[in-house]
Amino acid sequence: MPAAYEIRAGGDVKNKKQSMADLKLRRLNELNMRLNEDLNRPRIKISEAAMSLIQYTNSTKDFMVPTIWGQVDKREDPYAPQQPNGCCSIM
Repeated sequence: MPAAYEIRAGGDVKNKKQSMADLKLRRLNELNMRLNEDLNRPRIKISEAAMSLIQYTNSTKDFMVPTIWGQVDKREDPYAPQQPNGCCSIM
């Protein structure tokens, strides 16, 4: 009668522990690389970022706020309804 279970060799546990340690080391190294990349990312002061944002909003037309920019010509307005004789027709 064949045995229902196979007896494992004792060295298998040591190999599993080593592979788990290698996996943990690789994960830590990857995390370390990501943190170093984040640390080396160029940064600017918040006051410079705020001034840049204010300049952008003051100089860029926003078609959704006509009270500030005035009425927009329909040819310039990307949110205007499309002309009925567009490029496609349904038959």
